[in-house]
Amino acid sequence: MTVYQIIDLEVHNPDLYARYVDKVSAIVQKHGGCYLARGGKVTALGGDWQPARLVLIEFESLEKLQQCYASPEYQAITPLRERSTRSKAIIVEGVL
Repeated sequence: MTVYQIIDLEVHNPDLYARYVDKVSAIVQKHGGCYLARGGKVTALGGDWQPARLVLIEFESLEKLQQCYASPEYQAITPLRERSTRSKAIIVEGVL
């Protein structure tokens, strides 16, 4: 089943985050992930959620997403993201 990873980011070190971004795309693609949205303009429709930056990635299955996240390549760059952003992430299953 298709799953979507939604990441809400607040970047506080743009230079360090740029190093992460330079490497993460190839890793995501290697594991079958596809970026659907990445840092475009966000317009709130209601409530008080005002994300600074959103990323939406599609994977063909939860297993593929988990393999990507657990891969040695991704784990090697995780500290770049952790030191450069404050982030929240969720996984949403697609429609059956």
